[in-house]
Amino acid sequence: MAGWLVGSNAEGKSPGARLRERLAAPGIVRAPGAHNALAGLLAREAGFEALYVSGGAVTASLGLPDLGILTQEELCLVVRSVSRATGLPLIVDGDTGYGEALNAMRLVRELEMSGAAAVHIEDQVLPKKCGHLNDKTIIPAEQMAAKIAAARKASRDIVIIARTDAAASEGLQGAIARGRMYAEAGADVVFPDALTSLEQFRVFASAIPRPVMANMTEFGRTPLETAAALEEAGVRIVIWPVSSLRIAARAMQDFYAGLAADDTTAPQVDRMLTRKRLYELIGYHEFEALDRSIIASIVPEKPGD
Repeated sequence: MAGWLVGSNAEGKSPGARLRERLAAPGIVRAPGAHNALAGLLAREAGFEALYVSGGAVTASLGLPDLGILTQEELCLVVRSVSRATGLPLIVDGDTGYGEALNAMRLVRELEMSGAAAVHIEDQVLPKKCGHLNDKTIIPAEQMAAKIAAARKASRDIVIIARTDAAASEGLQGAIARGRMYAEAGADVVFPDALTSLEQFRVFASAIPRPVMANMTEFGRTPLETAAALEEAGVRIVIWPVSSLRIAARAMQDFYAGLAADDTTAPQVDRMLTRKRLYELIGYHEFEALDRSIIASIVPEKPGD
């Protein structure tokens, strides 16, 4: 855990290279959402090999709606903290690229420096909406392709994912046409959001010459399928973007209601992560031992001792 302080995480392959290797290997990539570093640590402990940083989840954690008002700096702060804590490849929600082509290029560079392995950029008009709401407005396909080409040009090693929200307004074939155009523009992965059936994923994946990503968000337009079923349909990456935030928020809602009613936390202690368990998770004693070793190592010897 404390190794990042002494440079161990800087060695080896980049996050983008590691994600590319994983995509080239058999099996679907499962990436649950981690809206902060602690969530990322818990997901890593459960055995997940990649994580997803959702703009919607990060925005909600700041008490704001997912309408494209999250700043690039706020996003990068979360990416840096999750990357530092977990060391896992992170797939990051880049919304609309935070503007046009030049903005998308800067986003790619900033996220790459923050430790991201991949970023997806979508073809909605800013201000954007959650992909599973109605009345979304999308930009012309050529404009989006230019943005993807710019992002590709700015990338050193980060995986570029092109998201299309066109299925609702242009139908599945319209989304496929856009996906092909975005792949030609330089997208490494294509992400059709808000498809409404497993069969649509199967048709889309078979028509796109790039790996395809699926979004298994709850309370949306897409039926909740297993990773195994999606893999059988040709999907290579699956994300559960806001699930951990929803679980945490519901637990906190129940906690605060109980505290208000009972005037003490005593009835809820058995539902809490213990101090010992929390310290294990965040590597408290590893940091403590590192601190002691550094202090010991810098004490100079007196001449003649």
